[in-house]
Amino acid sequence: MAFALFSVLTTFALGLFLAIMFDTPDMPFQKLYRSLLLIPYAIPAFITVPIWVGLLNPQFGVLTNFLQSTLGVTIPWFGDPFWAKVGILMINLWLGFPYMFLISTGALQALPSDIYEAAEIDGSGPWQTFRNITLPLLLITLGPLLVASFAFNFNNFVIIDLYNEGGPPMSGTPSPVGHTDILVTYTFRVAFSSGRGADLGYAAAITVAIFVILAIITFFQFRFTNMLEERSENV
Repeated sequence: MAFALFSVLTTFALGLFLAIMFDTPDMPFQKLYRSLLLIPYAIPAFITVPIWVGLLNPQFGVLTNFLQSTLGVTIPWFGDPFWAKVGILMINLWLGFPYMFLISTGALQALPSDIYEAAEIDGSGPWQTFRNITLPLLLITLGPLLVASFAFNFNNFVIIDLYNEGGPPMSGTPSPVGHTDILVTYTFRVAFSSGRGADLGYAAAITVAIFVILAIITFFQFRFTNMLEERSENV
């Protein structure tokens, strides 16, 4: 759950920041910049993740060697649990921010301009306008999409499996589990990679738990979105 939450927060924060930065009508080459920012989203994850794995390789990785030569640090991207999680979040940020940038750009362009004119007349500053007007209105529009993004990352099997197969492994556990495993990758290992054979019953029980967790989170997220919508109507 932490992986899905941090993935949504980081991708949405970066995507929204870039959407606001490029939401200037008189910016030269605006359409070109926006198109370039969508390139990571156009490349499938099963191609992007192995490329990043190569960049972070401890022996010949370009990024690893660059950090070692410039800062004198060697980061164990795959062997250390903390840095393995950082590497996965970094790759997921690269894969996910273009989608958040795209939907945030569309939502920003749909906001009525008269609200900002009234806020400017009332003496509202840029940060106050963003916190009290832009962000609440965006959350109303993008709330369902953020829920869908959370559900996707909650079950994001591809990036975890291609990066390090959920490793590094935990020691002393009765079933095969790694430090970067999420429920769906753990379920896969329980069902198909367990040393004692396929435990399909336990794996099926986990999938039911995944459904219940996502249903509860989705319910409260929609309640929160409806609350924001009612608040905006009363303003």
